[in-house]
Amino acid sequence: MPTTKTRVPAVEGWFTLDGAAPALLGSRCTACGTVAFPKESSFCRNPACTGTEFAETPLSRTGTVWSYTDACYQPPKPYVAADPYVPFAIAAVHLAAEQMLVLGQVVPGVGVDELAVGTGVELVLDTLYEDDDHEYVVWKWRPTGTTDPTRAQDA
Repeated sequence: MPTTKTRVPAVEGWFTLDGAAPALLGSRCTACGTVAFPKESSFCRNPACTGTEFAETPLSRTGTVWSYTDACYQPPKPYVAADPYVPFAIAAVHLAAEQMLVLGQVVPGVGVDELAVGTGVELVLDTLYEDDDHEYVVWKWRPTGTTDPTRAQDA
């Protein structure tokens, strides 16, 4: 009889496990409003601010590709790679509302040949690896089929 594995984040506290609308979890400085990812807990990343208090804030679920590359080499531990290792694309995604870049894997099946600066992407959850009891989940970027023409011309 098959057992259902428990879905758990591969990195605790960095994102929600809401399959329909997952979100990265950042922090917003209560003094100046600067947003950080991953969450900040000790000092504001804004050099002009001395804030030390932060509120957890979900980040935008969509953005545009700012840069991208492929990972043709197997990343070191603690990354758990499939055996045999399959290269994957990585994208730096611009979140306009937060004015920040967030790096992440691109969904399987989408390589660098299908990406371009300005490609619209959305946050999704995907399995990084499994053991007997758990499915370890990470966030990835999935193209939406849209392009930001102002970003594409910067390429």
